[in-house]
Amino acid sequence: MRIGQLSQRTGVPARMLRYYEEQDLLHPERADNGYRDYPEPAVYRVQQIRGLLDSGLTTEIIRRILPFLGDPDRIHLHPQCLTPELADLLEAEATRIQQRIDCLSRNRDAIHAYLAAVRTLKS
Repeated sequence: MRIGQLSQRTGVPARMLRYYEEQDLLHPERADNGYRDYPEPAVYRVQQIRGLLDSGLTTEIIRRILPFLGDPDRIHLHPQCLTPELADLLEAEATRIQQRIDCLSRNRDAIHAYLAAVRTLKS
């Protein structure tokens, strides 16, 4: 499928799909006319990339782990592939994500407390 079709099916702009290619996250074939040609599994791959980016992972980390991701919620990473450098990088990311979760939880709790206080005043 061409880039416009992939964009339409995934909701990801064509410009972003080209960026994913620049970041070595997507690898389309090239047709004789130079157009990108994406296989059907690219739809799922783009959805995976979006999910990983939305969770806060960097393209560097995604590029390193993407080859080991198959089906949703499954990682096919042989233990020997986990270098100390990658382990440190993933551990730092897990810590950073936990900090974001903690911050979001505090903000959620503050909003709920505010709403409860306002609703009490209205009663």
